[in-house]
Amino acid sequence: MIVIRTQGECGLAETDAVIRGCWIDARDVTASDLKRLQDEFGIAGELLADIMDADEQARIEKEDNYTALILRVPVYDESYEIAFFTLPLGIILFPDKIVTICQRSSDVLEDLLKNRIRGFNIQNKSAFVLNLLGRAAFTFLKALKELNKRTNSIERELQRSIKNNELIQLLSLQKSLVYFTTSIKTNELLLEKLQKSPVFRFKEDEKDLLEDVLTENKQAIEMANIYSSILTGTMDAFASVISNNLNIVMKRLTIVSIVLMIPTLIYSFYGMNVDLPFQHHAFIGWGILCLSLVVSIFGAILLNTDRKSRKLKNPGKIKKSPVFYSPISL
Repeated sequence: MIVIRTQGECGLAETDAVIRGCWIDARDVTASDLKRLQDEFGIAGELLADIMDADEQARIEKEDNYTALILRVPVYDESYEIAFFTLPLGIILFPDKIVTICQRSSDVLEDLLKNRIRGFNIQNKSAFVLNLLGRAAFTFLKALKELNKRTNSIERELQRSIKNNELIQLLSLQKSLVYFTTSIKTNELLLEKLQKSPVFRFKEDEKDLLEDVLTENKQAIEMANIYSSILTGTMDAFASVISNNLNIVMKRLTIVSIVLMIPTLIYSFYGMNVDLPFQHHAFIGWGILCLSLVVSIFGAILLNTDRKSRKLKNPGKIKKSPVFYSPISL
């Protein structure tokens, strides 16, 4: 869908005509939209294919009629296996208009549309690009905080009961963090190129805005690295817990096997075709049964003595440690 917007007194307003200084917003684009962008606005088909490529990295390139930028923006969709992911957003700057192209709708574009940025104006192309990059960094920060909240919630569920579903959710969040880290780093490279590029001549206030965007982007990278390290450590810790639980189960099964071997051994002796003591006694069957039970109970107590002694050394209920959150997420 392609929507044309102009700058009005009360903000952005939709229009049907392509006029000077307009913003052409293409989201959820179809094949017909791509054809229109190529035929009517003269955008190269190779560039459109790159923007539609979900794995395309952030970059800037200069053509004869326009300057094109591609950055990565976060997207959330619960219908996908990985709910948090990133997509390329193309910005094509013509001398008289701005075109943005994205496969899906994003909070970054919605924030621009709803005038959530102070002093936002599409007439200034340099400020438009910086505001878009700054909003992308802010959206990454917001998405990272949401990922951290979900991670803490899943951890609390895993402390009560370790299930495959929660572990799969943690794995999905870990993949999202990897996507976020890669995308934010490519956006940082784009910002550094903008600083040195002769294509954009920023004013003093725009240079300050560029520094602020770089700072937010670096903060997003640090947050992504911290949360990724925490999540990796959590996955390793729960893997160790699962392995420890398996060892405990195997220990209990071993104890049961050893205890069951004792009556089997006693009955095996009395099953031999040789003369044995008391084999003709009237109550020899009950005697063997009672002997087997007594010896089995004694063996079970003996095998569990070490575990009980460890419990006596650490009496009382162990309190759970409080949940600490990263100061960045507060």
